Amino acid sequence: MNIRNFVIIAHIDHGKSTLADRFLEITKTIESRQMRPQYLDRLELERERAITIKMAPVRMAYILNSKPYTLNLIDTPGHSDFSYEVSRALSAVEGAVLLVDATCGVQAQTLANFEMAKKVLRPGSGQAGLKVIGAINKIDIASTEQIENSLKELARLLESNENEIFKISGKTGEGTKELLEAVIEKISAPAINEQKFNQTLIFDSLYDEHKGIIAFVRIFNGRFKAGNETKLLGVNKRFKIKEVGYFSPDLKKQDILIPGEIGYIATGIKDLDAVKVGDTIGEKTLPGFKTPQPVVFVSLYPEKGDDYENLKTALYKLRLNDSSFTIFPTSSEAFGHGFQAGFLGKLHFEIAVERLEKEFNIKTINSFPSVGYKIKTLDGSWVSIENPRDLPDNYSQALEPITKINIMTPLTKLDDVLRLKKFFRLDKIKTEINGEKAIISAELPLADLISDFDDKLKSAASGFASFSYEIVSERETHIKKLDIRIANSPVYALSRIVQEKDVERIARQMVEKLKELLSQKQFSQAIQAVCNNRILARETIPALRKDVAGYLYGGDRTRKMKLWQKQKKGKKKLLERASDIEIPVKIFKDLLK
Repeated sequence: MNIRNFVIIAHIDHGKSTLADRFLEITKTIESRQMRPQYLDRLELERERAITIKMAPVRMAYILNSKPYTLNLIDTPGHSDFSYEVSRALSAVEGAVLLVDATCGVQAQTLANFEMAKKVLRPGSGQAGLKVIGAINKIDIASTEQIENSLKELARLLESNENEIFKISGKTGEGTKELLEAVIEKISAPAINEQKFNQTLIFDSLYDEHKGIIAFVRIFNGRFKAGNETKLLGVNKRFKIKEVGYFSPDLKKQDILIPGEIGYIATGIKDLDAVKVGDTIGEKTLPGFKTPQPVVFVSLYPEKGDDYENLKTALYKLRLNDSSFTIFPTSSEAFGHGFQAGFLGKLHFEIAVERLEKEFNIKTINSFPSVGYKIKTLDGSWVSIENPRDLPDNYSQALEPITKINIMTPLTKLDDVLRLKKFFRLDKIKTEINGEKAIISAELPLADLISDFDDKLKSAASGFASFSYEIVSERETHIKKLDIRIANSPVYALSRIVQEKDVERIARQMVEKLKELLSQKQFSQAIQAVCNNRILARETIPALRKDVAGYLYGGDRTRKMKLWQKQKKGKKKLLERASDIEIPVKIFKDLLK
């Protein structure tokens, strides 16, 4: 067959989308007058941040040695929070271009993506490992020494000769045509099993008002065309196909999808929870696809109370296009009804919130990001805790998720990076020297990772370090629930789970910050940080004062005393009704920063 299915994988900002642009130009998939930088990055947020968030499939046509080929490319994200996107793309192809920025060399996510490509199980063949083609990018701006060092690093990683690594410039186009032709020559055609049953993998999806849920699919067995009746095996739901086609990169209708092709199937299904990424359409389930496990949990509430239904619809539609996060209804005394959402990382959460605002025009209030803990209660049973409100004051044992983190840094910054163990619970640290770089492997609690580890690492290494991580185990920990009371009223939205050793420091920080942010009222407001019914820190915002007796002069002092007593009683009544006061949304957002 003349089909080649492949992905571009790399560390963030190493030029994947720019290389994809050149491939689109070489194959004339996009006309020159329509071409723009990062063409496959369709989300407004992707263009603003200059990073790929969503995988982007496209079909290209190319003629080599008078023989026509169909090339299905999937551009993938580079940040470790979106590694699930990469794993889904790898399950749908036979090969990968591993791209490395010549000015930076091999980075942490380069290693992680390569390991993933070696281990991925191709559902069609049952074999593990993809064909990986190495390429050094940005040779137009890199020095000769940088290019040579990057070549050696990548050749060592791929266990290949340096002359097998391609030197290209995604910006100028140098070497990109040769790389594209190497994809045809080195990556094998899809393995076709002549089976009588239909079988296709869903690797992504989106929602269309007219066509229902559109499943992005890789066909492994059988043929799919409009009008055929088929089945979603995971949810045991039958449906009639409304339309099939491929990505150009816009949806382009065609008559039939055959084995080996990548395309889409319009299901006509309007139930937003029916189509799941990783499911199989057809008659026999495909093996080897894993469901992602969210690790960062945040409560989301609509900024406008009457936006709950809109938020619900937006979250379900967003989950169709990004199935790696979970949502469950929740409620709060302060904000009413909302959702407890689970994400793959802190950046993943931030991107989802921004997409809600930009794509669905819904602004949200969110709680402090938290990780999931396993708690052994006093009666001996184990429970999973994802919301701080659910953590009991007393328990027998607590387990927290532990990540294995790999950090790559220049040797000159090694000492600065290792000093981070003063601020974070880095454990089992091992250092390996690889040329001019050091590879640090360590264990780090996920709770530390999602705080400000990324920023601290960038500061320590002056922006030259990178890291990747995966959850590997659980470890016993000692945690406490920290609650905030304002004017004797609990504010559950500000509750958070903190390490026992840090609880007093964080309590002090929170009450001081709240005193700065909250405005004065006609009664004094006590701000208290409480743990196990014990007040750890307190600040008081004094009441607004009006001199009610100021207009009186001379005469008996008792005239003034009566007015002051009346004012005091009024303030006491206001304080008793303080539970009715509303904390402005801006206060929560400023504090949660």
